[in-house]
Amino acid sequence: MRLTNKLQHRCILLVGGAIFPLGLAPFDIWPAVMISMAILFQSLTHTTAKQAFFNSLVYGFGLFIAGASWLYISIHEYGFIPAPLAILATTLFCLFLALIFAAPFAVSSLIPQTPLSWILGLPAIWVISEWVRTWMLTGFPWLYAGYSHTSTWLNGWAPIGGVLLLSFISALGAMLLVSIFNGRVKLRTTQPLMASIAILVVSGYFFQSVEWTESTDELLTVTLIQPNIPQNEKWSPKKQQLILRQLSTQTEAHWGSDIIVWPEAAVPTLPQRIPNFMSQMTDRANDSGSTLLTGIITYDINNKKYHNSVLAIGENSGLYNKTRLVPFGEYVPLESVLRGLIKFFDLPMSSLAIGASNQPLFSIKEQLISTAICYEVVYPNLVARNSRGASLILTVSNDTWFGNSIGPLQHMQMVQMRALENEKPIIRGTNNGISGLVDHKGQIYKRLEQHSITELSGVVQARKGSTPFSTTGSWPTVLISLLLCAWLIIKGIKTNILEDPRHDNK
Repeated sequence: MRLTNKLQHRCILLVGGAIFPLGLAPFDIWPAVMISMAILFQSLTHTTAKQAFFNSLVYGFGLFIAGASWLYISIHEYGFIPAPLAILATTLFCLFLALIFAAPFAVSSLIPQTPLSWILGLPAIWVISEWVRTWMLTGFPWLYAGYSHTSTWLNGWAPIGGVLLLSFISALGAMLLVSIFNGRVKLRTTQPLMASIAILVVSGYFFQSVEWTESTDELLTVTLIQPNIPQNEKWSPKKQQLILRQLSTQTEAHWGSDIIVWPEAAVPTLPQRIPNFMSQMTDRANDSGSTLLTGIITYDINNKKYHNSVLAIGENSGLYNKTRLVPFGEYVPLESVLRGLIKFFDLPMSSLAIGASNQPLFSIKEQLISTAICYEVVYPNLVARNSRGASLILTVSNDTWFGNSIGPLQHMQMVQMRALENEKPIIRGTNNGISGLVDHKGQIYKRLEQHSITELSGVVQARKGSTPFSTTGSWPTVLISLLLCAWLIIKGIKTNILEDPRHDNK
């Protein structure tokens, strides 16, 4: 009977984690996130460190296997791994992510089991768990609770504390659900919690109308080119000229826009290898007064390194090299050991170098533009740091790797959050979607259909200034969570010492 109860408990945790992604794009059932978190928090009551870790591990595995299942597509369809091995690799990766997620929750057993300590402690641990995933082994800052409030009243807090602050507030809501479930609604500690959440929600509504940045007088005309090149044709030498011709043809009617954007690695070879094509595009841009911003792989002759870059040509010139690389996709960890073992470790462009941390911004029509290539846009602090002096943000991506999964929709939601946090418009160009224009309040006001060969033209209002978040990043929320957690743990240790019978005998 005991074994059956344990199995039921683990299944509840697994399902609890699996419903978490329902609160994020494309489903956007935001209460699902708080209900999911509440299931985990309830399971941590009166547990040992080992039990708390294992409960969190099972929950985290459910979260990632449901929310990051699109990894299978990247590994199987484009990594050339047979289906059984791709399933195994996806499972192991999600288990690894679950281990990182669960580790901070082991200390929950040290927090006093008083209502107030529990209400503050578990949200703090949740934030610490998400924060660790932004940097541990280059990081995987995906599936954060705060993204469930990209379009709710709480998004008014995003320019102040970013997505991690929204995660903390979500966790407070989850603790309220736990209190209701345990029949503690009438306790004095629950009423202040309900009042605090109500104040946070209402304040978020009013903060939505605050303009942290101000519009400039400059309106920029923008055209996004979405070529929808199949991933298995992208780097084929036989398809190179066809791809270049398609890019040129799609762009021809749009010369004259202030900014023309080609997606990540749109040009399927090094610029030095196609001098005539690059010269033609430069001449067309110069003659029309446009600046072409294209994703491209570049080669640094001095350092003998390849980079995933965005190159500006035409009316304005410049270069940005990606600073956060995707493991196995853009570099191979333990390369000397893994390279050559299987095709997955020999993907095209998997030997790239990291760009410098401080690179000049693009300047177009006297407006500064910061850049984030693909995966970089999911790092809140990186985007905040790079966009402090910018008027708008550019991000290019190739989400073809995600296939028809929910991955591109999750990715676009994170782009919306970056716009909210920094209150700057974002231009997003991709190979096959989602390409679009996002305003400074995180709303997509123009977008292209996925998996289509098409173009989008629109106007972007540049903005100047900065939000509290773009100045400080996530650090205030992280530090408060760390200090709060440390204080509660010390308090719990002292309480345990005083309650230990051996203490009275001394």
